Amino acid sequence: MSESDVVIASGAELIARTLKSQGVEVVFGIVGIPIVEVAEACVAAGIRFIGFRNEQSAAYAASVYGYLSGYPGVCLTVGGPGVIHALAGVLNSKLNCWPLILLSGSCESDQVDKGAFQELDQVEATRPYCKYSARSTSIEQLPSTIEKAFRAALYGRPGPAYVDLPADYVQYPIRNKELYDSIQLPRIPNAPKSMASQLDIDNAISLLKNAQHPLIVVGKGAAYARAENEVREFIDKVQVPFLPTPMGKGVVRDDHPLCVSAARSKVLKEADVVLLIGARLNWILHYGQSPRWNKDVKFIQIDIAPEELGNNCHDTLHLLGDIQLVVPQLTRALDGKLPNIESTYVSGLLDKVKQNVEKLKAAGANGSDDAVLTYQAAFTVIKNCLPEDDIVYVSEGANTMDIARSYFDVNHPRQRLDAGTGATMGVGMGYTIGAQVYYSAQENKKRVVSIVGDSAFGFSAMEIETAIRSCLPVVIIVINNNGIYHGLEDDDYQTSQKEGTLPTTALSPEVRYDLISEACGGKGWLVKNRVELAKALEEALASKDQTCLINVLIAPGGRQKLDFAWMQKSKKSRL
Repeated sequence: MSESDVVIASGAELIARTLKSQGVEVVFGIVGIPIVEVAEACVAAGIRFIGFRNEQSAAYAASVYGYLSGYPGVCLTVGGPGVIHALAGVLNSKLNCWPLILLSGSCESDQVDKGAFQELDQVEATRPYCKYSARSTSIEQLPSTIEKAFRAALYGRPGPAYVDLPADYVQYPIRNKELYDSIQLPRIPNAPKSMASQLDIDNAISLLKNAQHPLIVVGKGAAYARAENEVREFIDKVQVPFLPTPMGKGVVRDDHPLCVSAARSKVLKEADVVLLIGARLNWILHYGQSPRWNKDVKFIQIDIAPEELGNNCHDTLHLLGDIQLVVPQLTRALDGKLPNIESTYVSGLLDKVKQNVEKLKAAGANGSDDAVLTYQAAFTVIKNCLPEDDIVYVSEGANTMDIARSYFDVNHPRQRLDAGTGATMGVGMGYTIGAQVYYSAQENKKRVVSIVGDSAFGFSAMEIETAIRSCLPVVIIVINNNGIYHGLEDDDYQTSQKEGTLPTTALSPEVRYDLISEACGGKGWLVKNRVELAKALEEALASKDQTCLINVLIAPGGRQKLDFAWMQKSKKSRL
């Protein structure tokens, strides 16, 4: 056998080597033909592979890993339906501006348009949702295509990128040792950063100094940018009240004396100048428009993406640049506390915060220890049992997520994860697994606690087996009210089922989600009151090396009219 006939590596090994050179430490996905060889090559190269039960959850895990690490998460799937399933996570990354790389197998190059196994034009299918979507023209070009995908996902406004992996590339026998050994694709450098123009900074300072009712809104963009130190220094210097968005919580501690989360409605109506730090004027902030906001409010917006500046509020003052650099520009330009802040404005907000916090405590204290739990009672017990630090919250489910946001204080950035900009249900288990994989590898390890509704958990319940198989010590708390938004009591459910009049929001009463955990090798508890919940939480937190699920039965709610106060109706057209 001649030297030229010796196979020294495969295309799969070249892909794994390329990922390793880009600093990839973990890949999330589901194996199948032809990408099982890529996954095996990744493991052989020292990259951890977390095998899921559904591509949606795998893509959600990779997307949140990208958010937490600040570097693209990687998802690996089969072609065709595998890509379509993973598109849910790709869209989620696009909406949240998180860096993600989707790698998917596809049919052999010479079988395109022949009706090949799981054939799909995946480059075009993913293109509308990706910053970059490509199939290499040759095996030699594949490493540079992957490297370009990483740059596209990370640079500028972060987002998803896609690379097609044809089966013949994956299985390609590489014989040219000299060429193979010469391939070096070091990890791409950190994304370049820019400052805002001095003219824009001067205009922003003038607006802030003249504000009587200023407000700072801290978004998850500030958390992603790792700008917590800069934002805290700025707030402490100017002494302006701040409002974190749901995933902006923790950039500045929730117990900071200027945090006005508990007076959200009041501050939106009163603020006259608002500095947006990594937050967008989308539905979460009611588009920056009245009646939720003061009709004369002025916005100053810090964002890395020029196309975002001015969205929904065209007279916004733009500060284009990286938050880590732009916020210090503002800090340096100010002498200290803003001169024109009305003291009654701040004191009024803080009084409202105090009143609402007391109302929240009272709601959580209602009922006896053996009474049927409510959301408020359950969340109060959970809050009292969990340690203040080193807990990462995953929150999912309509009522569960909305009510929980007010109960759980977050003291550090990137430690609250929820349905996000896309209001995406089904992210819970993917986020839980992705976050625990990330935080378990950090020097200061953290425990992920996922508080999810029963409907939300049902989207991806079998991923609990993924968590157990991956030896992840997560705690999953299912808030079980027998339905979507509201469920029915057992008698009402049984009668309605027989009559064929079940509400579309109904789920089966008292489903034993805890037994799913036990059946897969984890721990499970069924709890019905405060005492049982506190005991189960204590035992789950003590189980530091096992996956735990607590099934919390709460009052179903019944046939209530659905009302969503956070939704803002559009004004009727006058055209």
